[in-house]
Order: sequence, then C-alpha cells, then structure tokens
Amino acid sequence: MINIELLKQICELPGAPGFEKKIRDFVVMKARDLVDEINVDNLGNVVAVKKGIRNPDNKRVMVAAHMDEIGFIVTHIDENGFLRFHPLGGFDPKTLTAQRVIIHGKKDLIGVMGSKPIHVMTAEEKTKLPKLTDYFIDLGMNKSEVEKWVQVGDPITRERALIEMGDCVNCKSIDNRIAVFILLETLRELKSPAYDVYATFTVQEEVGLRGAQVSAHHINPDFGIALDTTIAFDLPGASEHEKITELGKGTAIKIMDSSAICDYRMVAFMKKVASNSNIPFQTEILTAGGTDTASVQRMGKNGAIAGAISIPTRHLHQVIEMAHKSDVAASIKLLKACLEEMDGFDWQA
Repeated sequence: MINIELLKQICELPGAPGFEKKIRDFVVMKARDLVDEINVDNLGNVVAVKKGIRNPDNKRVMVAAHMDEIGFIVTHIDENGFLRFHPLGGFDPKTLTAQRVIIHGKKDLIGVMGSKPIHVMTAEEKTKLPKLTDYFIDLGMNKSEVEKWVQVGDPITRERALIEMGDCVNCKSIDNRIAVFILLETLRELKSPAYDVYATFTVQEEVGLRGAQVSAHHINPDFGIALDTTIAFDLPGASEHEKITELGKGTAIKIMDSSAICDYRMVAFMKKVASNSNIPFQTEILTAGGTDTASVQRMGKNGAIAGAISIPTRHLHQVIEMAHKSDVAASIKLLKACLEEMDGFDWQA
C-alpha cells in the first residue's frame, strides 16, 4: 500500500530542530529528479518546484512538510560524565524513563535517559509526575572519555527503528517524517498540477514554525497546504468528543488548530475533492498545538488561502508514535487530487 522501506529511511534519519542536515540531504537527493527546480535557502528549507500546466496567472501553491523532529541539546557534562540537556520541542516527560537516545557528537553515541530509582524515592516522590529536569543521560563513560566525543551544543534524538504493527507503522519521528514521505510520494505521482507547486520541506517547526515563516515570505503563495500529524486520541478512556481523530478512519482535513483557522474555502475544496474521489476523510479541530499552516497562511506578502491535511497519530510527542497505513495512503491521494484540481474550484464564493 505504501513504500515502507522509504518511510523507514525517512523516519530513522536524525534531524533535531536546527540540525536537519542529514534528513535535508536525503530529501534533496530523492526530490531532485521529481521536480523542475530545487533549492535550499539560508535557513535550510528545501523548496522543490513543479510547474503547473494550466497557469496563465502564475498562481503558486505552497505545500509545507517540516523535516525536524523533537529532540534535545547537550547543556552540561558533569564530573562523572553524565549529560544534562534542554528540550528542542515539546516532550511528554513520563515517557522518557530508561529510554535510549542518540547523541550526535564527533561520532554518534547511544545514551540512556536516567533518573532516580524508584527504590530510593520517598513516598511523596513516587506520587509526582516526572519533570524533564529529573533526567540525565548516561553514556556509560567517565567524563574524560565522554568529552572526546561530546560537547555542549550537540543535538540528541530518540533511538527507535520503524516497525510495522498490524495495519500501522510505529517509530520515533512519525511527527513529521510521515508528511515528508507523503510530500515526496505525491511529487512522484503528480503529473499534471494545475498551478505551480512549491513543495517545501521546512526546518525548525517544533520550536516555533520558523522555517515556514521564511519560506512563505519568499514564495508569497496564493494557496497553502500544510502537512502534519495530529492527535488520534482513540484510546481506552477517551470520550467521543475528545478523540480529535481516529486511526484508520482516513486522512484529516484541518478546520483549525491553536495557531490558525483554516480558510473556509480551502476546507470546502478539500471536502469536495475527497468526496468526489472517494477518499476517506475526517475533520480535525486541534485546540492545543500549532502547525506550519499558520506561517503559510500569514507570512506571504498577500496572505494565502490556506488549510492543512493532517495525519492521525497516536502517542504524539512521545518516544514512539504510530500512524495507520491506509490514512497515509489517503493523504497522498487527497494532496495529489487537490493539486491537480485547484483551478476548477470557485475561490471567490
């Protein structure tokens, strides 16, 4: 149904915010032959352009998928060789206990997220949720050995390979490498875009939508589509109104998140295209959490008619994340259809 080997490569490459070089180089290699032109801006965004075939007014569509993943940065090496760190993006601390991470220094080193053992905790400590500051990283080395390879400022990412679980894929960095995969596969299948498509693989989304701001300012798109994960809270104990989205129910058409209210015309267009093409979809309202949608919508000179295609994801911003293969396939189909049919919709309505 989807190219698992390509998705595995994309998800497993490191790319903490500000340190996206390895995933960026991979994206450039894979996208180069699929588009008419490709460039990398000063911030590190990749902009791959595919020219439209019915575009007398030179309309531009910016499609944004961020390459960065949540991670950490080394802030201190103590006298015993243990690392302290600062988060790059939002983490759920309770999921970090005894998890492996990779420190990307002069060479990659595996570390373990350590914390106070439960056996020596006070009764009060046992009842409290952990904080990020409760953790340190254990490399199994003394300070002099650690300092041969690691220095303050080195990035840290999660150590988790992609596996298939039933009809799902499970890995670190599904957010937002699943969208990078979807955009690359759409470029591969896209033969007749209506307008010029600016497929933009952005940086530093997890720390403030920074890359998309720069790209949208430069591209000045007429239309914008962000690709990102969203919460699937279809888990035991969740009420119907809390679920946001559900795995296996189709791609999600964003109505709003905490940083953007999607243009009603783009929402209507996406719904129409999905319905006409028999693409399963659900709608998404995410009241906490922003995406590149906001930057695509607002940072161009004229603003953009913008919306987003969201990929339902369980266990978001934890050590592993999970998406459903059929939702991923539906997302590719919807994006491709939207880009091919954009000139057939009445955008003045």
